[in-house]
Amino acid sequence: MQIPFSELWYWFLIAAVCCYFVGCFNFAVIISKLKKSDIREIGSGNPGTMNMTRTFGVKIGVINFFCDALKGGLPVLAAYFIFRNTYFEGTNIEISDFARYFFGLFVVIGHVFPVTMKFKGGKGIASTLGMFWVSMSCEQWWFVFVGFALLILVVVYIAVCEWGSMGSLLGVSTFSVWQLIIFITRYKTLILNGWVIAILSLILLINLITWLAHAKNLYKVLGGEERRTQIIKKK
Repeated sequence: MQIPFSELWYWFLIAAVCCYFVGCFNFAVIISKLKKSDIREIGSGNPGTMNMTRTFGVKIGVINFFCDALKGGLPVLAAYFIFRNTYFEGTNIEISDFARYFFGLFVVIGHVFPVTMKFKGGKGIASTLGMFWVSMSCEQWWFVFVGFALLILVVVYIAVCEWGSMGSLLGVSTFSVWQLIIFITRYKTLILNGWVIAILSLILLINLITWLAHAKNLYKVLGGEERRTQIIKKK
């Protein structure tokens, strides 16, 4: 079924607002409050998975990661089921291919720049990884396991190198490249179509936001001042 954009734009506007406020829901702050603390006043002050792991340990870090990953993934799953088997009018481009990343973008924006926390949120890694993971799993069910393998590689990198921010960014970038390749291959004969360009741009923009959110960390890494993230306790 083909749908004209004139019948879609207001749904995307509503989705943008809803997904933004979903992103504003910060699990790190909630979990730390349950532990009689405020993660924003501990360690790096970042209300995200890495600081939660450093502060409360790996178990709490894993719980926080999957909560944030679900926050990024569930709106994407909703976008897929709402718009699957529908196409932009006059094209063979699936609306769900665009909607998944459109929904995901606003979740990430809400996480990084939440109005509920004076626009000082987390850095978006867990939400972005969850969003990309679920988005790809919509393509093929077995991509769930490919995505999980990529996450394991990220954890191994962080455990060995102890560079949490760099490992996280490399993970996000790997997911991004994977999805860019899929869509470039799928729409290779339509690569200059505006909707295809929009899909690729959304993926790149989401990736860029997470890198910009880590600007201070990257400066510290280059200056040898970045705080190490120890997953494996050393004797």
